[in-house]
Amino acid sequence: MPGGALLLISAVLLQTGIVPITAQAVDFYYYAAFGVGLLLACRFHSSRIILIFLTLLLAHHAIEFFSSGHIRVIGPGHIAFEAVSLLIPINVIVFSLAAERGLIVSALPPRFVLLFLEAVFVAVICRPGETASPVLVHFTLVNARLATWTKIPQTALLVFVVATAILAAQFLLHHRPVEHGLLWSLGAAFLGLHAGAVGQVGTAYFATAGLILIASLVENSYFLAYHDELTALPSRRAFHDAVPGLEAPYTVAVVDIDHFKKVNDTYGHDTGDQVLSMVATHLARAGSCGRAYRIGGEEFSILFPGKTIKEVLPELEALRLAISESSFRTRTTLERRKNVRGPDRRHTATGSVSRVRQARSQLLPRELSVTVSVGVAEPNARTRSVEEVIAAADNALYRAKRGGRNRVEIATSFRAGLARRAASS
Repeated sequence: MPGGALLLISAVLLQTGIVPITAQAVDFYYYAAFGVGLLLACRFHSSRIILIFLTLLLAHHAIEFFSSGHIRVIGPGHIAFEAVSLLIPINVIVFSLAAERGLIVSALPPRFVLLFLEAVFVAVICRPGETASPVLVHFTLVNARLATWTKIPQTALLVFVVATAILAAQFLLHHRPVEHGLLWSLGAAFLGLHAGAVGQVGTAYFATAGLILIASLVENSYFLAYHDELTALPSRRAFHDAVPGLEAPYTVAVVDIDHFKKVNDTYGHDTGDQVLSMVATHLARAGSCGRAYRIGGEEFSILFPGKTIKEVLPELEALRLAISESSFRTRTTLERRKNVRGPDRRHTATGSVSRVRQARSQLLPRELSVTVSVGVAEPNARTRSVEEVIAAADNALYRAKRGGRNRVEIATSFRAGLARRAASS
């Protein structure tokens, strides 16, 4: 949890004073975090992170400008503080839910217009001579005494809670580092506002929010490099990095979805992706004693360090059975190249119309289930190296396919050993 760790370290340093922090150090930290963060966000083509960086940067500078660098309890500085406290979580909600479009020119103007309109709104309500915020900005939801622990108005507190719930739900659903970073960055911004936003402590918390976003960008690049984007399982690269560290005893299982090409051809690639995700969900549950990887296409591998075939075979059988008994209802469209667009005008016979109707009936909802074949191997006198064990597991998988599919097949060397032990007993 790099974001949570960074926020905890910042809170300890800022609140305890263990390490003396000068104003120059805070300024350097602030501009370095936002400068490097914006450059990295541009390099990784993450428009969402760029916009949230700009939100935090503009919000902090608005408070500093209208308050002249001091915490205010009345006047334009206090109005700017209350408005910004509301706009930060609103923008985080909007930009986190928006689809990542990269740095596409056509997608950026509407989002920059939102920031511009918000800047105009803050400038208008913070005119010289104004003493109070609009009612919407500091609307009282509960007894005012319950919110005396913070300077943040109740309306903004409510939106912060909503934004936190949305980001937490997104992370739990997708397990992407960016949502995780946004969640902790929002927490840092909240602490910055709670500290008054200006001054060393408030500025340092806003800089920490930027640093957490930087960490999420780096973490996300690592995640994309070592994880499969569709299934979220570790990818082939992660598998090849894990293999050299295996030491006997260990077991390798190779898993392949039966008739997957037929699923793609019949139902389309969208449904095929659903099948891959469903199977990956089951394979991920092997994490109690093994780790699953997506090697490519419909092929997966599971590594069981410190486990023998005898120990993992019951789990693999249960896994195969669970997948075969799982099904989901899908409504799918045929691939464009196979989609029937209507009767051929050159042949309007009843038989042609009937075939068209029959093809269109394939668009109706249906239950879909799949099975998997599994090959298993472990090191022994004949297969000592990891490469040989993987090849033995592949050969066992081919036998499972030839033997009728939907089955777990163990390597021949292991079967021969079992036979010899049975004969000797």
